[in-house]
Parts: sequence; structure tokens; C-alpha cells
Amino acid sequence: MKKTRLTFLTIMIALFTAGLLSANEDAIGKSAQTTCPIMGGEINKEIYTDYKGNRVYFCCKSCIGEFNKNPDKYIHNLLKSGVTIEKTPISGNPKNSDNRNDAEGSPGSACSGCGGCS
Repeated sequence: MKKTRLTFLTIMIALFTAGLLSANEDAIGKSAQTTCPIMGGEINKEIYTDYKGNRVYFCCKSCIGEFNKNPDKYIHNLLKSGVTIEKTPISGNPKNSDNRNDAEGSPGSACSGCGGCS
């Protein structure tokens, strides 16, 4: 009888723990981006880059250049910290599938698909 209770208790603890882990996994990627992936400061919604259909915000223009050195690393870190990365306004357009910034690193506008850039 004691062995049956112990087995039942062990199974219940395992199920409870699995439920907590599952709930924790569901929480990943559920918050909007509020901090810069480079410096950790508060983001400025006017300063961003679009990368692989996602819009990433920064605290200052110089952070875009650092992001461009290894964008996948910073995307991974954002997702790992629970951030939902915003989709670009016109997602699925091949011209908008990578970084689109002008030479000064200022944010690009959403691509209209006019064919003007290569």
C-alpha cells in the first residue's frame, strides 16, 4: 500500500512539474520589445531595421550597425528573453526580407515593391 502511494505521489509530482515547464515555455515570446538588443536601453520606435520579415527596434542609430554584424545572435537573444518580435508591416515581399536601411543607418520605410532598389 505504501509503495502504491509513493508511486502515485511521484507520478503526480512529475505531472505537476511537467505542467509548470510547459506553462513556462508558453510564456516565451509573449512580451513586446521594449529594450534595445545591443545596449539594453529603452527602444525608440523611430529607430529600427527589418530583418527576415521581422522589425527590430533600437535605442540609437549606432546599434543598427552592431546588429547587422550578427543579426541572428540578437534575434535569438530577444526570443530567448521572452520578446515577441514584431513582423514587418509588409511581410512576404522579397524586397523586404532583409535589412533595408539607407546609408546613414536610419530606418527604412516599408517597401512598396516598386522595384526601385536591388
